[in-house]
Amino acid sequence: MAVHTASAALLEACNEAGIAYIFANLGSDHPPLLEALAAAHAEGKPAPRLITCPNEMVALSAAHGHAQISGRAQAVLVHVECGTQALGGAIHNAAKGRAPVLILAGASPFTQEGELPGSRNEFIQWIQDVFDQRGLVRGYMRYDNELRSGRNLKQMIHRALQFAHSDPKGPVYLMAAREVLEEEVPPVAIDAARWRPLAPAALAPSDATEIAAKLARAKRPLVVTSYLGRNPEAVPRLLELCRRLGIGVLDSVPSALNFPADDPLYQGSQWNEKAQNPALAEADLVLVIESDVPWIPTINRPSPEAEIIHIDVDPLKEQMPLWYIGAARSFRADAATALGQILAALENVPLAPAAIAERLHHYAARHAARQAVIAARVADVDGKITGDILTARLRRHLDARTIVLSEGISHYQTILDQLCLSRPGSLLASGGGSLGWHGGAAIGVKLARPDHTVVALTGDGSYMFSVPASVHWMARRYQTPFLQVIYNNHGWKSPKLSMLALHPEGFASRAEEIGVSFEPAPDYAAIAAAAGGAFARRVTAIAELDDAIARAFHAVREEGLAAVLDVAVTPL
Repeated sequence: MAVHTASAALLEACNEAGIAYIFANLGSDHPPLLEALAAAHAEGKPAPRLITCPNEMVALSAAHGHAQISGRAQAVLVHVECGTQALGGAIHNAAKGRAPVLILAGASPFTQEGELPGSRNEFIQWIQDVFDQRGLVRGYMRYDNELRSGRNLKQMIHRALQFAHSDPKGPVYLMAAREVLEEEVPPVAIDAARWRPLAPAALAPSDATEIAAKLARAKRPLVVTSYLGRNPEAVPRLLELCRRLGIGVLDSVPSALNFPADDPLYQGSQWNEKAQNPALAEADLVLVIESDVPWIPTINRPSPEAEIIHIDVDPLKEQMPLWYIGAARSFRADAATALGQILAALENVPLAPAAIAERLHHYAARHAARQAVIAARVADVDGKITGDILTARLRRHLDARTIVLSEGISHYQTILDQLCLSRPGSLLASGGGSLGWHGGAAIGVKLARPDHTVVALTGDGSYMFSVPASVHWMARRYQTPFLQVIYNNHGWKSPKLSMLALHPEGFASRAEEIGVSFEPAPDYAAIAAAAGGAFARRVTAIAELDDAIARAFHAVREEGLAAVLDVAVTPL
């Protein structure tokens, strides 16, 4: 019989919390956990599956993607402070994307003469001993702590996960030295039902009634959202509310499918384009619900006369030093819960059918005009592949069991416009600003939904950030095939757009080289083929496009291979 150690207790806590996977980048601090995992397998005890991740950012991105689909935190195991720092921008993405994730890090042993099992026995353990390891990530965590004893380790795991799954959701960080993880401890029984996340926050009944009445009375009400669809249950409630009252919906930098793009009330998405959005400009009542950046005020904002109502699980944006939108009323509430309350309150609010019909007609006309413009952008006028043409051709192969991950950056809006998705949960973005999420996230999504086709859309810059060699090795080993399409801009397009926005006629605008080109370009698709045996193809002519896309989908769906299409799109 194996000794019951703190590491065994940790695995038990993970099982109790529904953690199916440990995305691991292993080091000298992890022998106690590896022993406990081996013992569990030998004795037939349940344990999370260890997923070997050669890169830490890929590990956390995979856990992030899994949580976006499953709603449950998975574990990420990293090596002391080195591995913690190597999580890099994935920490930012998980925090800003409000993804529940349990990050477990080792720590250098705190004894050096064999006083306890696990005492230092390698030179690196002196070098990796730092004063504030948790401080490296504290600004991004919902909760962080050090596990100092195996005797209450299970309680600490469940407490951390209670934070991770309570609004506003996000990553949590725990660290433990080898001496703690090796500690022999008595088994502890945990009732996981006593560690549930906090219940979703609701509006006061009077506030729900007031919001419902204001929406009903407004001449031109508009909803602005960015990530309401992270909870797919909120989408049909928003759809019902908007159809009943004739309310338009505008996406602002969306990171989820928040509203069906083919619905007549959908007014499209706003990103960094240097133009005032007409739907926002004309609104007399704006309901901002689940959005970090509802507009960019130097370029695009509501009318000064518009009343703004704000609903969010974090309406103060407590981790954003500069933030305000001039809301008349702000409410801390869960979107799905609040929308259900507002819908119920409509039963006691007088409605004007003629006014609702006029609003429906107005927004439908705007929607139709916008759709016509989008359709016109896919015309092949010069034989070149544009982002619009590529995305429209991809759309032909999507079905009800396809999940799209978008990290196209300069093609974000194009992807959203041309895919025209309508199913909640069918579109994901990181929710953060650190590039490279999509590769690991595709693996996590596929593990969570093995019966779905996963399609990751990326620029060539974000493809390189994703650590494709690690991603595709993992995809082959763990049988998580997905299609990765590179919108090859021949370099960093977004930094060039940012430069032109500030200096449209400056020296840099006329310079041949400003440090954003990737020439001579690597063979992006071949990286995936070499690392993971992926189907790989480079496409430079529009005549090749349809066949390449069809072959790539066949490789993923029928052959169980990951596929990479490197498509040269018209450069800026």
